[in-house]
Amino acid sequence: MRRFLLIGLVITALSQPAVHAQALYQPRDIKQAFAKQTRAADGRPGPKYWQNTARYDITVQAAPPARDIRGREKITYFNNSPDTLKSLTIRLIQNIHQPGAARESDAAPDYLTEGVTIDSFAVAGQARPFAGQGPATWKTVRLPKPLAPHDSVRMAFAWHFPISVQSGREGMIDKTTFFLAYFYPRIAVYDDYNGWDRLNFVDSKEFYNDFNDYTLRVQVPANYLVWATGTLQNPKQVLQPAYAKQLAKSMTSDAVLHIATAADLAKKNITAQGPQNTWVWTAKDISDVTLGLSDHYVWDAASVIVDPATKRRASVQAAFADSTADFHYAVKNGQNALGWFSRNLPGVPYPFPKMTVFQGFADMEYPMMVNDSPEPDLKFSQLVADHEIAHTYFPFYMGINESRYAFMDEGWATTLELFIGRAENGAEQADEFYKKFRVNRWIHDPATAEDLPIITPTSELKAGAGNNSYGKASLSYLALQDLLGEDLFKKSLREYMARWHGKHPIPWDYFNSMNSASGQDLNWFFNNWFFTNNYIDLALDPVTTTAQGPAVAVRNVGGFAVPVNLKVTYADGTTAAVHQSPAVWRANERQATIALPGTKAIKTIELVNGIYMDADTSNDRLTVK
Repeated sequence: MRRFLLIGLVITALSQPAVHAQALYQPRDIKQAFAKQTRAADGRPGPKYWQNTARYDITVQAAPPARDIRGREKITYFNNSPDTLKSLTIRLIQNIHQPGAARESDAAPDYLTEGVTIDSFAVAGQARPFAGQGPATWKTVRLPKPLAPHDSVRMAFAWHFPISVQSGREGMIDKTTFFLAYFYPRIAVYDDYNGWDRLNFVDSKEFYNDFNDYTLRVQVPANYLVWATGTLQNPKQVLQPAYAKQLAKSMTSDAVLHIATAADLAKKNITAQGPQNTWVWTAKDISDVTLGLSDHYVWDAASVIVDPATKRRASVQAAFADSTADFHYAVKNGQNALGWFSRNLPGVPYPFPKMTVFQGFADMEYPMMVNDSPEPDLKFSQLVADHEIAHTYFPFYMGINESRYAFMDEGWATTLELFIGRAENGAEQADEFYKKFRVNRWIHDPATAEDLPIITPTSELKAGAGNNSYGKASLSYLALQDLLGEDLFKKSLREYMARWHGKHPIPWDYFNSMNSASGQDLNWFFNNWFFTNNYIDLALDPVTTTAQGPAVAVRNVGGFAVPVNLKVTYADGTTAAVHQSPAVWRANERQATIALPGTKAIKTIELVNGIYMDADTSNDRLTVK
């Protein structure tokens, strides 16, 4: 809701140059994608768009406290591209734990392992050598027969690795609690603008995956509970009847049900009591699978309506140590997040059947799962979960290349975190948190790296990567909402999401889609925010008198097209608020003259920056003499 009086912009012919449509810079590889018609100029997938996919059948074995993880898998890979593929690129992300692996930070001894060992490899049923067991996180495998367009190839792997003692995005939570992510060999993305994705995983940047179908089997000893991406196919086979019944009941329950309590766990009779249980999940058209297992984590569950039109529900589950206070609220917080995001912003019904909040150390998102650390502050705990659950839409609803364009997912998750935070805790508190954690460090750091353009590939950044991906990108989305207005912003965002659901959008698809969906040429705005070295710094110049009345000149020292909010205090002590959307900078990105309301004598004018924190506040207040 707009809280400020909208005052017209005084346009003077001398200060405002003519406005010309801008074309956005495109790298040569991106230009080629548009030329090949895999991407369309209106922001839609082009008439020749394609993407590859696969079917994974994975079996993984774990028996804590032994750290040895063993797996085998069958992959059927479908080449939907127009290209004949003579080789495949296989990602082995567990190799990041090897000594000598390329990393952007130091590795403690508990982080290091020998990485993944490929025990056997076969193509089309024929055993093949798998060259190289070194620390690279991807390997090229030459095919015995080239894979033609619209053909498929079958592969099989057997592999093992020791889980790392130090836990982050994946690893050992404690001696009998593991979280497995990025644990299986997978085929890298082959796409229309970059070919094979061969960026090294350096343990700081994130991921880029195709949409695949998965069957996941997890073999663990009796009395171990397992949680994973997907829908559990055999609850009655792995759980004792009372617990299977309670889990089924939770699927339609608004109330939080305790599937397994600490007292239940102590009895060691929750699971089937054979030597080993095999838990089976399936998930379709999804970018990854992860799992957590423990013999002492309690299990809560409920559900929430995520699609009011169809009354479709999604399960919300939590797995955690009973002594962890904030996780006892995890299911309620998850219900709130799924419901709010589905109904409000982005306003797209939660697309998956389940969300599981698992207690770990990562504060990290995965399809249908988040791995969050305990927090003593309950509100902060909820905010962390909100942020990670928001990633459902970016990057998992849309297959975003996080490795190269992290602002396309982290920036949106940060924005959604702010919106839901305002609903949960009020605008004042949510905005203060946002300023403290998302804006303050960047705006007060004058280092060159912090002002590199947002469009700079994340894979090429170290310093500046976090602020480009989170705060700066989020501020651009918020400024765009102010520019378009709430309704048109939502409409355009949802159209962009609908066009690229289950596909691989790149930044130019976002820019072009928002242009066409909004019916406006926003390239001036996108150029200003994404392709420049701008920052936020506004300054007030003296008040002048125009034919329409008093006006103040605002200089845009930093350059970013942000909203302008003024507080005008009159000599009689009364005040007025003036708001201009970022459109005020469309004609001239460096200076705007803004009309002031009323005819009374003005005492002071002050910039009210809010979340758009100003790098230099010394010139944000003007005393009128």
